[in-house]
Order: sequence, then C-alpha cells, then structure tokens
Amino acid sequence: MVKVLIVDDSAFMRNTLSGMISSDPEIQVVGVARDGIEAIEKVIQLKPDIVTMDVEMPRMNGIEALKLIMEKNPVPVLMVSSLTMESAKVTLDALDLGAVDFIPKNLSDLSINIVKIKEILIEKIKSIARRGPAQFRKSAFPKQRLQMPRTDYTSHRKINIVAIGSSTGGPKALQNIISKLPKDFPVPIVIAQHMPASFTGPFAERLNQLSDIEVKEAENGEPVRKGVVFIAPGGGHMSLIRKKITETVIAVSEERKDLIYRPSVDVLMLSVVENFAGHVLGVILTGLGNDGLKGMKEIKNKGGRTIAESEKTCVVYGMPKAVVEAGVADKIVPVDEVAGEIINSV
Repeated sequence: MVKVLIVDDSAFMRNTLSGMISSDPEIQVVGVARDGIEAIEKVIQLKPDIVTMDVEMPRMNGIEALKLIMEKNPVPVLMVSSLTMESAKVTLDALDLGAVDFIPKNLSDLSINIVKIKEILIEKIKSIARRGPAQFRKSAFPKQRLQMPRTDYTSHRKINIVAIGSSTGGPKALQNIISKLPKDFPVPIVIAQHMPASFTGPFAERLNQLSDIEVKEAENGEPVRKGVVFIAPGGGHMSLIRKKITETVIAVSEERKDLIYRPSVDVLMLSVVENFAGHVLGVILTGLGNDGLKGMKEIKNKGGRTIAESEKTCVVYGMPKAVVEAGVADKIVPVDEVAGEIINSV
C-alpha cells in the first residue's frame, strides 16, 4: 500500500486530490496538511511514501517546507503547481531542491480529460513511490566536458542530429546531460519533454543559463542549427520539415489532440527520421508510459543509433523500459554517462 500525504491550503484541492488518489485500492491517503509547518510535522508523524505539496500556502510555503523535508526526512515530493510562467519558475526551483515532479493545480484547464489525468496521477504516484526516498535527494550535476570510452553501435553512419525524449524526472536528467555538452557541439539537438505550455520557455532559459551550448524554446518555422538545443514548446507537438536540401525547419502544431502526452516524443522522433534517415541518434530518458517507442524503433530500423537511460537512475522506468524490452536500445546507460555517449557519437 502506497501512503500519500496531501499538503494544500485549499480544501477543494485537498478533497479533489484525495478523491482521485483514493480511487485506487493500492493507494491510501494517510493525512492532509494545510501549510508547510503542518506538512513537516505530518511527514515525521505519518511517514508517507510520497507527498503532494502546494507551492503557495500561509505560515510556510511549499518551497520552504520542501527544503526542510529534503534535509531532515527525505521523501518523494510532487509539487502542485499553477500553470503560469511565474509558477513554472518556482516549480523548477523546487525540482532543483529535490522535488521529483509536479502536477497541475488547475486540473479543469488541461486539454486532456479528467479520467486520463487521474490515470496518469495514480500511475505516477505508484511508480515514484516504488523508487524510495534515496532516489530523490538533492543532487548537483557538475558542469564538465566528458570523454567516455568508445564502444560499438550497430550503425556506424555519421550522426547529423540528436533527438531526445523524456517525461517524469526528465528536467533533472536533461539538466545533467545538456549542461555537460560543449559550446561547439557539431549537430542540432531536438528535445520533447512532457511539460505544459507555460513551463517549456522558463525551462529552456534555465538550461541555457546552466550550459555552454545554446538552449532555446523552439519556434514555428525556424531552421534547426548545429550547436543549438531546441526544446519543444508545451501544449502542442514539434516536428521537423525539410524546406530545401540544406534547410530543415521546425513545425509546431496543436493538432493530434488524441495524443495524451504533449509534446509527443513519437511525433518528434518520427519526423526527425523522415528528414535525417539513418543519421539520427535517439535518446530516451526517464518517464511514464511508452511515448517514444515508435520513434526509437524507426530510428533503429532506418540505421540510426539508440540510447536508453538505465533503470537505476530513472525516476520512472517506463519509457526506457518499453524501448529496452522491444530490443531497440543499442546502449543502456545511467544518466551520468548519457552526455559522454552523445559526445562520442557525433
């Protein structure tokens, strides 16, 4: 049984989250707290497996409570965040401090239906709780250029682009990887990280500040360029379109509303293969579900190379597991080794 503590100053949110979470027989809401001070007391008293933490609360806010919990009684924490630009920055701070992921506060505003939201939330809670508290302690990723020992891939074609997909736990994993890449990285990098529209811009800015390589939120119609990391905007899907023999541009669309995860890793990767054939390096990182499996299969089928993050460093071993079990991962490596593998592949 997974024990959950809900922390929120809104009675409506406490009741809504409690109702959604308690609908699963394997999850028990062991308590609620109305502010950060109560949260700290109840983490000690109730020993939950996972905590949902509101950001804005009286007496002590969620960030201050998170700091103290991670210092004294580490436990996986899911931040409950409003879908605003300002909230995005605070939530990204929380991820740096040790929070494992976030869930949206304004559930009714999301483009996916409430049943799917509940399914994703429950699966996320169960998957994260299984990892235990040690996985989620605050960790600093040193910024350095890496050289890994070269090993063989099944393909020896020249790599002309890197495509990366990630979800739950992805922001930390991407920070680890992108901050280690050199400024003169010789090919473009395109990334689909499951995030709301208001989060991807601040996330790209933060990665850009922490990295030597240029990182930006992708814009519709702009050409992909070597030495630039393009983060797919949230809320829709990013794909690549060949305009000329020498120019490939980014297309951002809100079509394909049938897809649960946005931006979709599969949509991005399949379009990359269409334009770069066997000269693609595909990387799949921590995340729930199997988004990216079709794309990674196609990269492999067309003669490209593939890397999956290993289970031991994944926050949720879902997306990489799907790729590994399908037999399409050339390399399975911990997140700390992914940057080195990318550098040595190009």
